[in-house]
Amino acid sequence: MSNQKRLFLVDAYALIFRGYYAFIKNPRINSKGEDTSAIMGFMNSLLDVIKRERPDHLAVCFDKGGSADRVEMYTEYKANRDETPEGIKTAVPYIHQILQAMHIPIIEKEGFEADDIIGTLSRQAQNEGYKVFMVTPDKDFAQLVTDHIFMYRPVFGGGYETWGIPEVQKKFEVDTPEQVIDFLGMMGDASDNIPGLPGVGEKTAKKFINQFGSMEGLLANTDQLKGKMKEKVEANAELGKLSKELARIMLDVPVQFDAKDFELDHPDIEKVKQIFQDLEFRRLTDNFLKTFATETGTTESTDKNSSKNPKSTVVSQTSNAPAGAGQFSLFGDESSSASTPSSDYTRSTIENTSHFYQSIDGSMATRLFLKNLMNQKSVCFDTETTSINPLEAELVGISFSWETGKGFYLPFPEDRELVQDLIETLRPFFESETIEKIGQNLKYDIKVLAKYDVEVKGKLFDTMLAHYLINPDMRHNMDVLAETYLNYTPISITSLIGKKGKNQLSMRQVPLDQQTEYAVEDADITLQLKEHFEKELGAANTQALFDDIEIPLLRVLADMELEGINLNKEFLQSLSEVLAKDITNLEKAIYEAAGEEFNIASPKQLGLILFEKLKLVDKPKKTKTGQYSTAEDVLSYLAKDHEIIKNILEYRGLSKLKSTYVDALPNQVAPNTGRVHTDYMQAVAATGRLSSNNPNLQNIPIRTERGRQVRKAFIPRNENYTLLAADYSQIELRIIAALSEEPTMIEAFKRGEDIHASTAAKVFNIPISEVTREQRGNAKTVNFGIIYGVSAFGLSNQTDLSRSEAKELIDTYYATYPKLKQYISDQVDFARDHGYVQTILGRRRYLKDINSRNAVVRGAAERNAVNAPIQGSAADIIKIAMINIHNKLQDDQYQSKMLLQVHDELVFDAYKTELPKLKEMIKTEMENAYKLAVPLVVDMDMGDNWLEAH
Repeated sequence: MSNQKRLFLVDAYALIFRGYYAFIKNPRINSKGEDTSAIMGFMNSLLDVIKRERPDHLAVCFDKGGSADRVEMYTEYKANRDETPEGIKTAVPYIHQILQAMHIPIIEKEGFEADDIIGTLSRQAQNEGYKVFMVTPDKDFAQLVTDHIFMYRPVFGGGYETWGIPEVQKKFEVDTPEQVIDFLGMMGDASDNIPGLPGVGEKTAKKFINQFGSMEGLLANTDQLKGKMKEKVEANAELGKLSKELARIMLDVPVQFDAKDFELDHPDIEKVKQIFQDLEFRRLTDNFLKTFATETGTTESTDKNSSKNPKSTVVSQTSNAPAGAGQFSLFGDESSSASTPSSDYTRSTIENTSHFYQSIDGSMATRLFLKNLMNQKSVCFDTETTSINPLEAELVGISFSWETGKGFYLPFPEDRELVQDLIETLRPFFESETIEKIGQNLKYDIKVLAKYDVEVKGKLFDTMLAHYLINPDMRHNMDVLAETYLNYTPISITSLIGKKGKNQLSMRQVPLDQQTEYAVEDADITLQLKEHFEKELGAANTQALFDDIEIPLLRVLADMELEGINLNKEFLQSLSEVLAKDITNLEKAIYEAAGEEFNIASPKQLGLILFEKLKLVDKPKKTKTGQYSTAEDVLSYLAKDHEIIKNILEYRGLSKLKSTYVDALPNQVAPNTGRVHTDYMQAVAATGRLSSNNPNLQNIPIRTERGRQVRKAFIPRNENYTLLAADYSQIELRIIAALSEEPTMIEAFKRGEDIHASTAAKVFNIPISEVTREQRGNAKTVNFGIIYGVSAFGLSNQTDLSRSEAKELIDTYYATYPKLKQYISDQVDFARDHGYVQTILGRRRYLKDINSRNAVVRGAAERNAVNAPIQGSAADIIKIAMINIHNKLQDDQYQSKMLLQVHDELVFDAYKTELPKLKEMIKTEMENAYKLAVPLVVDMDMGDNWLEAH
């Protein structure tokens, strides 16, 4: 390694923001309710740099007060940025304290950005013979790269890349790094609100750099441009020059590189430990102590009264490596669970982890394996297939693991007959009632095996569903879980088969040894996650929810998805033609009203027509980028006064309906079944509701006549069947009445009254027989609005009431139902005290922002505190009903099938001769799924299509 000294300059806010968002799906909240994600992410990064690169000199540079010079040049500079998240604002003082305790210099200067400070210091240090590494992901720093100044860029998923001159030349297609300034000036920068040249994007900017060399070269040779581009560049020459200056990093900030001050010193161990203790950083404390171990291998406290403390010797496996030889990770985990120990803070991989993964080849080996397999009590398995669509997928192999670090892979031949023979040897395992089967997203594996006529029986444990109950707001895919809970990065599927596209391989084309390592690792890691999550389910009191609802529902959904639903493609074709004519007529009407043709789908062009040419409002609302807002809520407010806007909204609705459903649904009919098979996602909505995907059958718009027509395309299996729809009546209102124990509302439900008319009668103090349609409508809006935290402003927007009338109505409503108001207050208080709320069955919704000092953020969390238990309880109840109905359909050997679940509604392919018995069974199971203080009521109907049935 060169003896040249190295200076690392850290772009503080870039890494703080990066650290904060690295944990955005799984924020780190300590027992005091503090969001410590940004601090942890930043410190993980900083310690990684120190541990891996052993810099001689290091400083951390902060923005302070923004760039006064740039704002003076261009008042809109960075004006589009959202407010800094509160979790970052509160993190910065802590980070300052930690850096001070670590004796790491903090460099900031009022009126200057960290970019400019780093630019100035890097040049000064270079002039003193240093090699400089700018630690930042920000591409703007590429302009500063020289033979002695480099970018040290963190990469998501772990690792980093070092950019020298060759890397900058390749990335930006420039001859010199200085041309990056011209590149940025030409294309602009949305994040900093640098305008750039209109119409010039990345591709065009690179072309101009190649052709003209610089912004000045481009502007001096506009005669070589053509058409609109020539006009735009010439008309915006001054804007281009301004943009280049805004993009230029300053090199003359009044700061001074002092080699002695910037030298990496031994930290005040005790002070850092105390700060980490206050923040509840256990593993990060261990990481810190390990990073600053002394030469003797022990960690000593700094004597505050002595100036003779030894310099730390950084322990590193890459002690002779140049900068960039180590791993830069933002995802080192400070888990709150004590059951996730780790002594190595570099994430483990298959390359550095002891394991024994074996492929099974030959009849003797297969027999021995099967004998061993059948002796197990609990086994994790994972199918490897040719497609992510289980209806199309063919088995390539199955992996098995029942002991940490060990597992087996059984590859399958291509010949379907031979595959079936091999499956038959595994049938006793899959259909054993005594062997527990473990997996990640087991629904997929169950559906694949069903194609081979194999049923997966016995107890199931799905790690995806377990984690969904433990932490519903986080992602639940295996790679994220492995990294978060096991500090382990699994083999990437793209490393085996490549990224999406025509060159992507099938798993069958991957060499057997690589298949084995990849597949068995999945089973091994999933097995380890199961052992971890079992404890967590108990700690969160969600074991019963897992065993009694989510796991049984998994089998129900698999059967529903395999069954699919019949689709009338001819009807959709005719509907598409009708919609096309309606859309064309609306286009003509809009163009006529505008006085010209334009792209209606372009918000920019539409805004100019409505608010500059037609001047429909005096002070039109603008977006953060300065364009006129043509959002749905903005136009809806104006629609009643302007026919053109009414037509635009209808045009948008019909266009979306046609493209998203009418034209798309026929393409989603499975060729091998002739039916549409939606995929129900069990682990997406944090409330517990199911989500429908490919296609999404839960979001078909039904508030318009045209939207309702789409449901007409869903039809029974054949003439011997009819579609039957069963829908819970006002289930969320019934739940809130029961949970709040509001006697007036409970009695109304028990008497079978129309709850909205009953509410109107109470609120307006009139007999129920005298309630008008308008009064009932207003009461209905309040009834449902209460669940979502409706305000007087919101109610007045949804009704014809003035804001004062809306406020009076809400006040009267709460006076009428005082226990309901108290329940809402109690829910918010519970959430503040515990950090979560829960459904009637104990499903938790964690609310990390419930104690936020930001009123807007806190208000959203408070609304969720009231809404989540209601929506979640409704979801729990219909899940219970689905499980019970599914069991009845199987046990009593019905030919009728359950096909769809859409929020509070179930849709069945009902065999006509079974109808009387079927309807009675469905109604009984749905209305008795859970006993509340109010009765559950189910409305049922049937027809030759879903619209008629609904």
